[in-house]
Amino acid sequence: MSAQTTSAEAAPAPAATPSYTTWQPRRPRTSSTTSTSSNTSSSSLQPHPTSTPPEIYPTGRKSLSAISLRAFLLGTTLGLSTSLTIYLAHHSSPAWRIPFFTASLSLFHFLEFFITAHYNTATASVSSFLLSSNGWAYNAAHGSALLECALELWLWPTAPTRHSASILSPLCVSAGLVLVLVGQIVRSLAMAHAAANFNHHVQSRHKDGHVLVTSGIYAVLRHPSYFGFFWWGLGTQLVLGNGVCFVLYAVVLWRFFDARIRTEESFLIDFFGDDYVRFKKGTRVGIPGIA
Repeated sequence: MSAQTTSAEAAPAPAATPSYTTWQPRRPRTSSTTSTSSNTSSSSLQPHPTSTPPEIYPTGRKSLSAISLRAFLLGTTLGLSTSLTIYLAHHSSPAWRIPFFTASLSLFHFLEFFITAHYNTATASVSSFLLSSNGWAYNAAHGSALLECALELWLWPTAPTRHSASILSPLCVSAGLVLVLVGQIVRSLAMAHAAANFNHHVQSRHKDGHVLVTSGIYAVLRHPSYFGFFWWGLGTQLVLGNGVCFVLYAVVLWRFFDARIRTEESFLIDFFGDDYVRFKKGTRVGIPGIA
């Protein structure tokens, strides 16, 4: 008994086995979960046809492709025409006036859209470039101006109005450049200041939010955009040295703006009543013969 007891006490107790957490790789998502996630992700990347205005598509009035194409062509024409103008003027060639005219036209039409898009975004469209919305007569007038200048340069290259030593030529060119610059600045400022109250078309209905603008440049000129284009047009003909087209431009533009202002002001009086009558009395048009 004694030996057994001693043997039992001498035997060591078994050590306790430590408990460890076994690492296991993450289980892959089930096919249903993966499919749902994939469908959700792909659907979020797909365009929603109902959220895209149809008018920005190629056939729409605000077509992005049509706008980008016109901006690209106008920018290219402006760059090439400006470069050619500088090159010809540097070599004392009177032909610099032709690319100057095309550069002025390109800048004018680009700014028409750009200012409308920036300050009157809701109404900006492809027609805001005014490249075709003015009708065939507008394009024919500019074509005639280019033709007259080209013919005179070809048939009478040393005519007094073209000769570099003539006093008349520098005066005409300088006056024309000033009128082009002032006309463009005034028109652009008018469009920017009027913002949403400016429209390329005469409005026959008083729309919500349309207010009478009487501050800024409108505090001096009643129709600064018309003033700007009238003198811009005459200035281009002075730069070109076109006697015939200068007279035609003056007559056609005067008749156009006289009729347009009469029509527009009849609507504005209906819209704003005595406020516009007082505004009219305190401002001027800035075009000779139009009160």
